[in-house]
Amino acid sequence: MPAVIDPHLPADDAEVAIAGARAGADVVRSRYGRRLERVDKGDGDFATAADVAAEKAIVDVIRAARPHDAVLGEEGGQRGAAGARRQWLVDPLCGTLNYAVGSMLVAVNVALRGGAAAVADPFGGEVFFTDGRIARVRRDGAADGPLVPTSTSRLVDVNLDPPFPSAPGLRAVELLAHPDFVERFRPRVVSTTLALAWVAAGRRAAYVTDGGDLSGSVHFAAGIALCRAAGCVVTGIDGAPLGEAGRGLVAAADAGTHGLLLSMLRRGA
Repeated sequence: MPAVIDPHLPADDAEVAIAGARAGADVVRSRYGRRLERVDKGDGDFATAADVAAEKAIVDVIRAARPHDAVLGEEGGQRGAAGARRQWLVDPLCGTLNYAVGSMLVAVNVALRGGAAAVADPFGGEVFFTDGRIARVRRDGAADGPLVPTSTSRLVDVNLDPPFPSAPGLRAVELLAHPDFVERFRPRVVSTTLALAWVAAGRRAAYVTDGGDLSGSVHFAAGIALCRAAGCVVTGIDGAPLGEAGRGLVAAADAGTHGLLLSMLRRGA
């Protein structure tokens, strides 16, 4: 007998990612404003009950639709084989500190390694997603629209959270005081994933962060996938391709903006 497919389950990976991100966003939104117990994770990092509950909701969606896939979650760690061919990367609440102090600048990230991804804005009513080839945004009551990067806003998000592994030779934080940066761009600081989604959507010109290899990070994978599918220029902070030897991230709307930021970073080193 042919396999019976539940019509209520997502049919493709992009829809699985969207459904998972939306499930996590529902939890995040429903618990907003409550007094939430914090779980210390060290080095100033922490999780809340909303992080844990949102991850469970996301994993439940993935498990129902793709029971044989592995999942790496920010809070729950590895589920399934670490070397599985198909692995989902889940950050249930990007911007936990924002959320804990009552800010709505947060996101929910779900990404299939090397494939589909979705970023949900729990309070903006948007889900940015890609099937690995094209990038779109879904809003309640509206048809899906394409993500079109542009640098016209001149807004650049710079991640100022430590650590800074490229220091002292290169510091992303010093980019903000670079004369050319001050003349050409305006700095912003926001949730990592929202910043990357907004670069893909044309609401930011670029995003810059120091770090190691971020390509397989639960924090960055979904945002990187969106930017790539939208046609952004994405490299490490040194201009090299992302990968195991990678250093940080520069995601820009176009080659001109990307090149200009890299030149500033190099001259500041």
